[in-house]
Amino acid sequence: MTPSTSSGFAEILPAHSRRKPRIGLVAGGLGTYWPQFPALRPQLEESARYVSDRFQAMDAEVTDVGFISDAQEGAVAAETLRRADCDLIVLFLTTYLTASMVLPIAQRAGAPVLVIDLQPTEKMDHASFDTGAWLAYCGQCPVPEVGNVFRRAGIEFRSVSGWLRQESAWARIEQWIHAAHIRAALRHARHGLMGHLYPGMLDVSTDLTLLPTTFGSHVEVLEFDDLRVRVDAVTDAEVKDRIDLAREIFTLDDSVNDEDFAWGARVSVGLDRLVDDFDLDTLAYYHRGLDGELHERLGAGMILGASLLTGRGIPTTGEYELRTTVAQLATQVVGAGGSFCEIQALNFEDGVVEMGHDGPAHLAVSSREPLLRGLGVYHGKRGWGVSVEFDVQHGPVTLLGLGQDRDGSLSFVASTGTVVPGPLLAIGNTTSRVDFARDPGEWVDAWSATGVGHHWSLSVGDRIGDYRAAASLLGIDFREV
Repeated sequence: MTPSTSSGFAEILPAHSRRKPRIGLVAGGLGTYWPQFPALRPQLEESARYVSDRFQAMDAEVTDVGFISDAQEGAVAAETLRRADCDLIVLFLTTYLTASMVLPIAQRAGAPVLVIDLQPTEKMDHASFDTGAWLAYCGQCPVPEVGNVFRRAGIEFRSVSGWLRQESAWARIEQWIHAAHIRAALRHARHGLMGHLYPGMLDVSTDLTLLPTTFGSHVEVLEFDDLRVRVDAVTDAEVKDRIDLAREIFTLDDSVNDEDFAWGARVSVGLDRLVDDFDLDTLAYYHRGLDGELHERLGAGMILGASLLTGRGIPTTGEYELRTTVAQLATQVVGAGGSFCEIQALNFEDGVVEMGHDGPAHLAVSSREPLLRGLGVYHGKRGWGVSVEFDVQHGPVTLLGLGQDRDGSLSFVASTGTVVPGPLLAIGNTTSRVDFARDPGEWVDAWSATGVGHHWSLSVGDRIGDYRAAASLLGIDFREV
């Protein structure tokens, strides 16, 4: 998996590096069989090596504890995996085994568990098989047993059943690996929160303790003065370099004012330093300001730098939208981009929802070279400057937002649609026309009833399975519209 900076920007926008997910892998079967059928274990160990090789090729750190044959070996594996601090543990049931062999792993290792059972081929050769040959196909046999015991132990049960080289089964397994990427990113994320709430947006307000207690991540509270002092230190040479970088990435509209462009470049360099100094994985910000004072100018000058950071894999969004930066981080780490998004209008004649946002955008979801447009005013905000504009790639997209309920609990809220061609506003926004294959008004009603809030992340591709699996690993509710 590669970061979702599009190939055209990958060389000039270095991707942000973060901790890879840690996958624990253990294979097993009932040791009683080995002396009875001497050829069985070697065959199963060969299957386990194939599974291990497939996992090693994924963009993750894999701790393979090998093959277990009894409950004692299961307990040893559990301790090894506990020390590995896994984001996901995969139990490969190669043949029948008892639940007592794998329950300690699920109980003690401190990570969510995925059970897989992959028989050697599509079907048995009944005419030639004896009992030993059949047992190699018996990995499905203990799956209900393990599921029952997990339920009784209060452990969430997940499984993928198939055959060893069945790519459709591996696609399902890969969804769980993508989910582990999200869990790893959110467990260890450092979220920056700078400025203050956009006045009156009650849905945006988030209890800062909620992210550490739900995911394990950290929220760093920042002030615009933290940015100001770094912007003050930016040199003219650095501004020129940033302008040159922006010219490589963006087409400049005639409306761009040179002074505003230079200011946006200066703020962009300062933003990079802020992110580096506080080791941030995301940043949400807002400052109202008054009469052109410096903090107002900083807030209005954020969009260029925020879009460059977002393109590198560090979601940077306005309106103090902490929860949406979390959603953008989730969509980013599975390679699906993720642009700050809201509903703009409905087109009942074409049956589409028009959505997008002014301000920070994810370059990887653009269908063309992004445009920098000069704005004399940001609607609903103070200040002026340059904004990023493009239309989203045509084809499937998945929305992901973070909802919050009355009891404070978070949820993943998702919906899949298709971006279709048609007229778009040219007002310095990222915009798209999304067909959800239903009346757009009905879609808005269903989407709004989930508790998703004002903004969300728009990601490319059909990623609903990844986000559903991630909610499972994170222990939060999942709601699909």
